[in-house]
Amino acid sequence: MLILETPAKINWFLYVLNKREDGYHNVISLMHCIGLYDTLTFEPLDKIELFADMDIPMEQNLVFRAAVAFQKYAGIKKGVKISLKKEIPSEAGLGGGSSDAACTLKGLNALWGLEMPLSELKKIGAELGSDVPFFFDCPMAIAEGRGEILTPVKIDVSYTLLLIKPALSISTSWAYDALAAKRGTKAAENSLTRNMELTKMVDKLDNIKLIYKALGQGNTSFLGSRIYNDFEHIVIKTYSVIGFLKEKLLETGAILSMMSGSGSAVFGLFENRDKAVAASQHFSSYWNRVVETLKT
Repeated sequence: MLILETPAKINWFLYVLNKREDGYHNVISLMHCIGLYDTLTFEPLDKIELFADMDIPMEQNLVFRAAVAFQKYAGIKKGVKISLKKEIPSEAGLGGGSSDAACTLKGLNALWGLEMPLSELKKIGAELGSDVPFFFDCPMAIAEGRGEILTPVKIDVSYTLLLIKPALSISTSWAYDALAAKRGTKAAENSLTRNMELTKMVDKLDNIKLIYKALGQGNTSFLGSRIYNDFEHIVIKTYSVIGFLKEKLLETGAILSMMSGSGSAVFGLFENRDKAVAASQHFSSYWNRVVETLKT
């Protein structure tokens, strides 16, 4: 038996660029693992079975899909019984499904004694989801391309966050479609716009480097004006509770607040754990957790 914990993530910065020919979007993001974990248990079996406390068909679960993909890629007939205990909420922008998939690939690699290199695990993971490869590079990385081009960076400082999730789930595909509709598809196709996107990409990468530097130095006052999420304005337009939670976090003592990924979870950065715990009392009607960001 093998038991592994797999972390959630937040985005300190997320910018969506142009839509690619493969249907995905190019992005630039600074991603950071946090101390909120799902737990996966692996046991040898003659077929692949998944037991999860989730109300979705087994075949649609990323853990099951990762196990099937890994088995096929490795060309073996070994099976596994995987038990998944969820703590990371689904469709919250916290990367729970992607993290579970990455953990499945790592777990099966160990359980089946294959010693497959990390580069191959990432390759399999990238076919399962854009965020999956990141979870091989925790705790922090700059993500480009559709999320699979990663530059791991070290972080020696930990931060206290209060996570809040309203009683709604947001589909990542819906968020991308809504953002694309707002921007307009015709504008995205002309050469001038593409050149502007390239310029923005350089600017955003420079901004990410400044954010990373501030995080490493503990300069939280600088972060408030630099963190950014391209999905926020479009999600808040449809789901006003996201904007309400952001403001409420600031009112209860957060240094800054932002939506993670495509939502619906929002996080607030607090000076220490005691202040975050005190603030959490104002959000008792919502799912909430006080967590720390992970260090290298």
